[in-house]
Amino acid sequence: MKILLSFLLLFPLSFFAQQQTGSEKFWKQLEAHCGNAYEGEITEGAVEGDSFTGKKLVMHVRSCDTNTIRIPFFVGEDKSRTWVLNINEDKIISLKHDHRHEDGTEDKLTQYGGTSTNVGLANVQVFPADEHTSDILPPASTNIWWITIDDTSFTYNLRRIGTDRLFTVRFDLTKTIETPDAPWGTED
Repeated sequence: MKILLSFLLLFPLSFFAQQQTGSEKFWKQLEAHCGNAYEGEITEGAVEGDSFTGKKLVMHVRSCDTNTIRIPFFVGEDKSRTWVLNINEDKIISLKHDHRHEDGTEDKLTQYGGTSTNVGLANVQVFPADEHTSDILPPASTNIWWITIDDTSFTYNLRRIGTDRLFTVRFDLTKTIETPDAPWGTED
């Protein structure tokens, strides 16, 4: 009994408490921004004449449920895109792209994305393309998306392996902006 008491004094019960995974820490960081909107800029992959360049880019961490975080991504007046993050019971995060038409109906190319292969890090989560993505958009079969977050920025990134395709948009988390209206297909 003395040995057990000595052991417990050396190692308090908090020592044995399960540590948070990288994905849980990432999730908590993202949840801290729920309700806030931020302006961003393309830092990689801007192409003259594309649908992003020269437009105001806004992310809005619109809703945070226990297992789902929805982040509309507005490009100028286009409110068709929402990033949907889900965390499962194994603490693995998935990323889906919910694309809607102005009338709220789903776009033909929607719900593509991927799932992390592990719990990742507190500031980075990586999402290789899943089977659904390969089925509806074969060229995106080699897509890898990743999201980074720290005290000052959130980045959304896309790399298409085997090509020069790289896209990064960085949002400044130090300056909130006015909360935008709902994305297409969602009501306030």
